[in-house]
Formats: sequence, structure tokens, C-alpha cells
Amino acid sequence: MVTRNQTQTLLTEFLLLGFGDLQDFKILLFIVFLIIHIMALTSNILVVALVVFIRSLHSPMYIFISQLSLSEIIFTSNIVPNMLWLILVGGGKVSIARCIFQFFLLAFPTVAQCLLLASMSFDRYVAICKPLHYATIMTFGQQVRIVSSCWLVGFTASFILYVLLGSLQFCGPDTINHFYCDISPVVELSCSKNPSVELVTSVLCFPLVVCPFMFITSTYISILHNILKIPSTTGRQKAFSTCSSHLTVVCLYYGSLGSIYIFPPNKSSFNITKGLSLLYTLVTPLVNPLIYSLRNQEIRGVINTFIHL
Repeated sequence: MVTRNQTQTLLTEFLLLGFGDLQDFKILLFIVFLIIHIMALTSNILVVALVVFIRSLHSPMYIFISQLSLSEIIFTSNIVPNMLWLILVGGGKVSIARCIFQFFLLAFPTVAQCLLLASMSFDRYVAICKPLHYATIMTFGQQVRIVSSCWLVGFTASFILYVLLGSLQFCGPDTINHFYCDISPVVELSCSKNPSVELVTSVLCFPLVVCPFMFITSTYISILHNILKIPSTTGRQKAFSTCSSHLTVVCLYYGSLGSIYIFPPNKSSFNITKGLSLLYTLVTPLVNPLIYSLRNQEIRGVINTFIHL
């Protein structure tokens, strides 16, 4: 701690409680969460590696999938190792600087992923609704611009929030009843209330989270309308299959994201909040690559080829 004006003590650390109420099961939780984390990390790294090194997967859809997996790698690597440490020690202290940086590494891939999911819906829209123009619209240069923009916007928005949170001062209390540093509990603990933090968060949330979801919804309405006009049953089934994996991931991702940030449970329901956060930070990064690999014949074919070598 440091002292200001001889009267007010400023904090330099937060206490993360983690899963303190489940310490009787800490070994079991640690093993289960570690296994899920290793599986999630391995499957996402595998997807990125396949798309990078297999020439047949150098198409827009798979490039977007690899970027989605890359965002999951950053996201889960930021949250889960520290969570496992908190489980073993029954909660622990973290410096305020590190806590705020953890939020930055949480927000960065989250925003990028929202924009990547919207970009993937645009790719599916062009493929189904404008198939004759697909090659001219989704050129390699266009893919690079789209992907770079998603990451750049995600970094910029997260860095703005990082700077604003870094300007806050904390006098106590110092306890966060969670297993990672999120923006809401950090702002609540601040003794130098800065309304611009919440204002900027709200302003950024609409174009970077809500608007991509609205865009995805509108593109799939158009896609559905065009699919229903396909005369053959086989053609409709093929068109649906190209979108089902992406739509499943969108529902899972925005469902978990919305339950935490857009329609959060009551602040007194800490166990519910932690459970939803576990779904968002641990389960979703594992399920996403499995959905793409298990439901995609080309990726399954490449994996089977490597297995039988």
C-alpha cells in the first residue's frame, strides 16, 4: 500500500476470492478444469495449425475460423491458469496493475471475436446469396483487411478502457468475489469515481458487441430467405449445413456473453455469476473448435489423413 496526503491509504493489490466456498473439492476442480483447459488449448492450436499449413484450407471461411481459434487461445490462456492457481491456494492477491492488464487481455479477444463472428456471417451471406460474385468480393486482400480490422478495433477499444481503468485509484475495500478481474467489480472498488469509464464502456458496447449481433441476425434472415427459394431439398440442406456450425457458435457465444454482461444475474448471486463465467471462459473455448471440426467434412478429412499417416 501507499499513502496519499497522510490520511488516505491507496491500495496496490486486490484479493481475488476465486472458489473459496468450494475448497473441499479443490483437487477435483483443479483436475477437471485443467483437463478442459488443455483440451481447449490443444484443439484451438490444432485448428490454427491446420489452416496455416494445409493449402486446401486457405479459403475465407477457414481463415476466419483460425482467427476465431486464435482469439480463444489468447482468451483462455489469460484467464484459466490464474484461475487454477486460485483454486489451489483458496484465493490470492493480485496487483492492481496486473488485474487491469488481465481485463485488457480479456476485452481484446472478446471484441475481436464479436467482429470476427460478424465477418463470418458476411462470408456466408456472400457465399449463399451472391455465389457468382464470391471470388471477386472475398479476395485474399479483402480477407486480410477484414481480419486486421477486427483485431485492430479490438485492441484499440480495449486499450482505451485499459487506460481509463489505470487512471482510477483504490482505497478499499480490496476484495473481488470472482476468479478473474472484470471491469464491473474493479470500477466498484474505486474511490476515485470516474463517470467516463462507465460512459465509454456503454458507448463502446453498442457498436462493438450489440451491432455485430444485429448484423449477424440480419444477414441470417437474408440467408434463410434465399435458402427457402432453392428448389431442391438437397440444395437447401447443403446451404443450411454451411451455416449451421457458425450459427451454433454464435448462439453459444452470445448466449454466454449476454448472460454475464447484457442481462447479468443479481449481484448477490455470486455463485450463478461464477457458473456463467465458467461457461464463458472454460467451456466455450473448448466447444467452438469441436463444433467446427466435428461438423466440417473438410477439416475432419484433414485430421483423419494425419491420424492415418
